[in-house]
Amino acid sequence: QVQLVESGGGLVQPGGSLRLSCAASVNIFNIHTMGWYRQAPGNERALVADITRDGRANYADSVKDRFTISRDNAKSTVYLQMNMLKPEDTAVYFCKARGIYTTYGYAPNDYWGQGTQVTVSS
Repeated sequence: QVQLVESGGGLVQPGGSLRLSCAASVNIFNIHTMGWYRQAPGNERALVADITRDGRANYADSVKDRFTISRDNAKSTVYLQMNMLKPEDTAVYFCKARGIYTTYGYAPNDYWGQGTQVTVSS
C-alpha cells in the first residue's frame, strides 16, 4: 500500500507561483510513474504532468512552459512548480503513483492522494 500526501496549495493571484509537494510513504524510486492531476468543478480529472522512474517528464499542453514536475527520490517526494498561474488553473490537484516494483515483481496498481486546492484569483 502506498500513501500519498499533497501540500502547498492555496490562493494566489494571476501570474503568481505555487509549488506543490507530494510525499510518499514508500521510496518513490520503486514507483514507475508519479503524476499530478487536477479536477475543477464539473470537469473530469485530467493529467497535468507526470514523470517516470528514469526522469522522463510529460505535460498537458495547457501547462507546458509554465509548470515543472520533478522528483526527489531521497525524500520520496514529487514536486510541481507552477508559474504564471491563470484563473483556469483553479482546481483540486491530486498526486498519483502508478505501478510499483516490489520484491515480488511489478504491480500495476494506482494510488491517489487526497488532493490540495489551488485557487487563482485576484
